[in-house]
Amino acid sequence: MKFKRVFLIILDSLGVGEAADAINYDDIGSNTLGHIKDQYDLFVPNLKKLGFLNTINMDENPEVEAYYTIARPTNPGKDTLNGHYEIMGIKNDIQFKTFTEKGFPRELLDQIEFTTRRRVIGNKNCNGHEILQELGERQMQYGSLIIYTSNGSNLVISAHENSIPVSKLYEYSEKIRKITLREEWKVGRVIARPFTGRPGNFKFTNERQDYAVKPPTMGVMNFLQENNYDVISIGKIADVFDHEGITKTIKAKNNQEAFNKMSDIMNKNFTGLCAINLSDFDSEYGHKRDVEGYAKAIEELDVEIPIILNRLETDDLLIITADHGCDPTFKGFDHTRENVPVIIYGRNLKEPKRLDILDSMADIGATIADNFQVNKPFIGKSFLDQLK
Repeated sequence: MKFKRVFLIILDSLGVGEAADAINYDDIGSNTLGHIKDQYDLFVPNLKKLGFLNTINMDENPEVEAYYTIARPTNPGKDTLNGHYEIMGIKNDIQFKTFTEKGFPRELLDQIEFTTRRRVIGNKNCNGHEILQELGERQMQYGSLIIYTSNGSNLVISAHENSIPVSKLYEYSEKIRKITLREEWKVGRVIARPFTGRPGNFKFTNERQDYAVKPPTMGVMNFLQENNYDVISIGKIADVFDHEGITKTIKAKNNQEAFNKMSDIMNKNFTGLCAINLSDFDSEYGHKRDVEGYAKAIEELDVEIPIILNRLETDDLLIITADHGCDPTFKGFDHTRENVPVIIYGRNLKEPKRLDILDSMADIGATIADNFQVNKPFIGKSFLDQLK
């Protein structure tokens, strides 16, 4: 074992340019980080030292303080699940269904209404906060279920906690998850989102619950858990993997809370992996096509970087990457099929430089497995021996 602790930060949706197969997804020309940088004068001196900006064009940086490269996506689709699966060495040939253009089919809605005995309202692709203001009062009046999708392979079910108790909303979500295992309706996640407040001031609570499909095979986290290593999830990582391979789950409602929880964990003595998902990039800025908000979130990340680096022990490894793109300058509101950045930093690494492009995001998981000498994942090639 070369490193006792590995910290893996996933910058949700922060891609760095169209993937080789972007044409198959109508995503030619997408570049999340590149286009944000073009439109906003990013001030990220700490990320710049790590080679983060160099991942846009993969140009040489002789002053770099970390290893840097990009990884190509190989799993189909551009959704959260397949991106995270691939990072952890899980091959998945199924592209989860999306219903972002026309909403969910009537047959599915009929099944939901029959199963829950509740009327469904909504059924469109939209931002959750907007649909609360539009339909929240109506939901309360009729005790109906707000059903919508939020720019991805998901089905969101929402209700006011005074109208439908949170426990009942979870029960409905579990039933809907079973319904949506049918191949033609197979979304990656069913998401329960209770809300509270009064008309004009509705807001989601922190009681969100995700119901993902179980990964199709075992991945790196399973192998770590089997060998009695710690596998700590901060943010939505545990939900994405349906809690498979996780030894400790820590929720975080936004990026700042995730940073705070990560800081706490860095003070703990453990051996294994701590994986952190920073979801605001995607949910709050990418899908909303908010270039300035996305840029400021990157700058906020930059402020955290020296704090994180200073807390690293000499036998810690930090890996920063992403799961897909969500270019806020691009057409529509969906994810974009992009390569992802890969930054690798350790206090004892003496030869930071640009690495060759990784053929798969799974190389990250393979490297983690190699470090802890557990089973190799089904896909991915370790680059551990390149870290000097």
